[in-house]
Amino acid sequence: MLRVVGVVIVLVIFVYALVDVIRTDGRLTRGISKPAWIIVQIVLPLLGAILWFIFGRPYNKPTAKPVRRQPTAPDDDPEFLRNLETRRRKQAEDDRLKKLKAEHDAKQRGDKPSDADGDAKGNGFKPGDAKRSEPDPHDTDELK
Repeated sequence: MLRVVGVVIVLVIFVYALVDVIRTDGRLTRGISKPAWIIVQIVLPLLGAILWFIFGRPYNKPTAKPVRRQPTAPDDDPEFLRNLETRRRKQAEDDRLKKLKAEHDAKQRGDKPSDADGDAKGNGFKPGDAKRSEPDPHDTDELK
């Protein structure tokens, strides 16, 4: 009975050490190369396992885990929010510049400045009237 227990313990240690050698990265093994450790394990089962645990196994240094950036929702991403604020400010500045340019052009012509929306208030047009200087964009006569 004692022999069977001894054989089972040796077999468990051998299998555990062999699996540990196989799963270990080849660049991290100490002493000899990974294939050489596998051969030592097979040729000298118990002694090879003991040698592996003492001399070959890599140190248990805490390695830095690779940082995996998980996709985040746009409202949780600070960079997205910064870019959003920058785009909003740029759009507001562009709108302000367009309005100032329109007012400047209107002053140059001597007209009343029109609204920034470009509607026809104060131009003598009633809603629904077409401007005579601009062609109707929905006119399909040219397409026929």
